[in-house]
Amino acid sequence: MNEILNEKFPFSDGVLEGYNALVCGASKGIGKASAQMLARAGATVIACARSEIELNNLISELHGEGHMSLILDLENIELVKGRVAKLLDEIGEIQILINNSGGPPGGPLMKNKIEDFEGPFKRHLYASHVITQMLIPGMEKSKMGRIINIISTSVREPIDNIGLSNTLRGAMGSWSKSLSRELPACITINNILPGFTDTDRLGSLSQSISEKTGKTVEEVREAWINSVPIQRLVDPLETATAVTWLSLPISGAVRGVSLAIDGGRMRSI
Repeated sequence: MNEILNEKFPFSDGVLEGYNALVCGASKGIGKASAQMLARAGATVIACARSEIELNNLISELHGEGHMSLILDLENIELVKGRVAKLLDEIGEIQILINNSGGPPGGPLMKNKIEDFEGPFKRHLYASHVITQMLIPGMEKSKMGRIINIISTSVREPIDNIGLSNTLRGAMGSWSKSLSRELPACITINNILPGFTDTDRLGSLSQSISEKTGKTVEEVREAWINSVPIQRLVDPLETATAVTWLSLPISGAVRGVSLAIDGGRMRSI
């Protein structure tokens, strides 16, 4: 799918030039693809993750110049506050925020202890809320703000054997919809609902299901593919295309929606 970033790039060159984009969870998967696509569209990307090596590799590959890395553990909320505040002091306003983080381990919800909820909720809901609060004044000053949350199709249709993730994604969806009614008119917030996407996260999930069910990893993946009308996994860059579209200034009328990028897997309207 590299042609999406090159000769078949779907957006006008420089369409996001002059805008800063903070991309959380940017070291791999959909976060990495979103950073690549936003940079190709002209945005200055601040790539956020825990791995300095992976972030440095990503920054060296991004289209254009001026991109930055931000080493951050989203579960450490005080660290998030401090480093985001320092970042804003250094670069000024950030107009685009991609809230994204790795999902919690799979398994039946009734097997989870209450402490199992703490880490995932911190790095998803709590961190998203804190960062959003900190970026809103700059977005208002810029008269343009775009907040996109990477969550899951389980917001609409809970997925078996990932009960904790289902619970968390539902909370993120309700948080986002509530904010869509409160934010200033120039700032939008929307959700991307990925389906079966070809990422490391899906690989670890297939391994977990294999261990619990006795099916091979190949059988698990084949069952997923057979349930999707496009008959393949989604490429992360396809998801990033939707992220970039929602980030455009011209997409200001799209507000409070949850857009599924799932190859048609969901059965609900």
